[in-house]
This record gives sequence, C-alpha cells and structure tokens, in this order.
Amino acid sequence: MVSRFRAHWRRIIFQSSRWDEKTFDVCLIVAITLSVVVVMLESIPTLNPELRRVLYFVEWSITILFTLEYILRLYVSLRPLRYARSFFGVVDLLAILPTYLDLLLPGAHYLALLRVLRVLRIFRVLKLAKYIGEANVLMHAMRSSARKIAVFIFAVVVLVLILGSLMYLIEGAEHGFSSIPKSVYWAIVTLTTVGYGDISPVTPLGQFFASIIMLTGYGIIAVPTAIVTAEMTNPSRDEISRREREASVCPACGWEDHDHDAAYCKVCGDRLPAELQAKD
Repeated sequence: MVSRFRAHWRRIIFQSSRWDEKTFDVCLIVAITLSVVVVMLESIPTLNPELRRVLYFVEWSITILFTLEYILRLYVSLRPLRYARSFFGVVDLLAILPTYLDLLLPGAHYLALLRVLRVLRIFRVLKLAKYIGEANVLMHAMRSSARKIAVFIFAVVVLVLILGSLMYLIEGAEHGFSSIPKSVYWAIVTLTTVGYGDISPVTPLGQFFASIIMLTGYGIIAVPTAIVTAEMTNPSRDEISRREREASVCPACGWEDHDHDAAYCKVCGDRLPAELQAKD
C-alpha cells in the first residue's frame, strides 16, 4: 500500500505527461506566482493594514503548502539525498526557509522572492526542455570567452584608475572630486555611460576630458558582446568543418584526396557520402 502510494505520487510530482501530472505542475506554478506577488505587495509601506494581514495569512498558507510539498518530494523520491542536493531540490528548500527565518530575523521573508526560480519547471510542463540546449550554447560561449573577458576587465580597471587619477588632478576637491577613489567611481560611471550626475566636471578641461571618456565608453561596451558573439559562432564553424572532413573520407578505404564532384572513391570504387557529392 505504501509503495503504491509513493509510486503514484512520484509519477505525479516528477513527471508531466498525463493530465494529473500537468495539473499538479500548473497548480504549483500558479501558487509560486501568487506567493511572489504577495511578497512584492507586502513591501509597499502605504499598504492597508487589513490587506497586509490578509497577505500575511496567504504567505504563510503558501509556505506551509510548499513545506508539505517539499517533504512529500523527499518521501516519494527514490534517492532523497540526491534530490535534496539537486538544483531544484535546493531551490525548493530556499523557497520555504525565508518565511521561517522571518520569525528570527524580521524582513528575511522578502528573500522568498527566490521562489520565482521554481517557475523554471514550466520548461518541463510545456515541453520546452529542448530550449535548454540553446542556453547551454550560450553558457559554453561565455566559459570559452572567460579569459578574454577577464583580460578586458583588467584593462578597463587599469584605465579607470588612470582616468580617475587624472580627473582628480584636473578638477580637485573644490569641484566634488574630493579623493582618487571618488574620482575613480566617477570614471566608472562615465565610462559605462550610466551617468548618475552626482559628480560632474566644471572646468573646461575637465569637461573636454569627460567628453572623451564618454565617447570611449561606447566602444568599450561593445567589446564583451563581440567576444561572446565570436565564441558563439565558433561551434558552428567547427561543426561544419568537422562534417566536411568526415564527408571527404571514403568509408571503405579511408582515402581523403577526392575531386570535388566525385561520386565514387578513386582507390576502391566505393560510393562516397552524399555530403561530399552535394558540395558541387
């Protein structure tokens, strides 16, 4: 009886093919969305006290529901510890801890916004898991370009240190550039084209120097994007090159030196792959 119960709920919780499995996931996503909205509304200082009490009750109700769901997941899982250490297992735990921590640390329940990560299950519900492969391509490109970006960031750090120091000498403390760290902060804000406006140059030389920094910022911002884009296109080129190399090899004898319009191997006479013949 117990094994049947665990198998039944294991199927409903961890799969999403049948109607009851999809219904469970959709209800879970609705509850997650509702809980995130509740936490966001609770942060409004002018909220009606009566409405705040209602939201407080809803938040605790959802937290208790998520707690029971988490315990149920551990109970029906074939490998509870493996699930607990998995990405979704950690996210499920983080989704319920903030509300309990709020009893000891007031304000900690706002961390319940981490529940929004649970909405990632919608990829499984809507059969969108194949798009995760596209995300893997992006992550591979970022990992491949990590060293180049690190060198670029180091160069930018050196640049803002120099620019901030020069601006400190040009403007001085009387114009708001009271120290080199504060001038470096201004250089970062200006170079990244953010421009808070809390500090600004006053002297003509300082304004001219700031204009050059602003124009330089546009070119600097494009560099990381270009690096990642180049890495994203590399797998495509490598894949095409690999396929061409494989297609030019005779599957029977391994001979590689064939004419571009050859249909048969010049050594053994075996038929060549269709990819080689299509290159004509």
